[in-house]
Amino acid sequence: MKYVALVYYQEQIINAMSEQEWYDLNQECIAGVERLSASGNYLTGQPLQPTETATTVRVRDGETLISDGPFAETKEQLAGFYLLEARDLNEALQLASRIPPARLGSIEVRPARELPPKANAGETA
Repeated sequence: MKYVALVYYQEQIINAMSEQEWYDLNQECIAGVERLSASGNYLTGQPLQPTETATTVRVRDGETLISDGPFAETKEQLAGFYLLEARDLNEALQLASRIPPARLGSIEVRPARELPPKANAGETA
């Protein structure tokens, strides 16, 4: 089963790191991805740019609304994600506990869901 591990941390902590600390953390993440890949648990993932680069899009009553930044103010910001293959939630949680930024913030683990097959023309659910 597929699980998404969403990486959250306070950007102020990252911004306060020295260049060497930031480099070391990134190297730990790369090594972690290599381990997850070797065990067949890593499907894909990607770090994100800081929230100051975010743009939020909403559509309300047919009108597209665009605003700078994330929609919600939170103590921790979404920093990236890992898409993992795991037997069950327990294995996914164990894998997520080894993601290095878990020491700085939190890892939210959610099962991924598949969309239903595309309906044929004239077919309804």
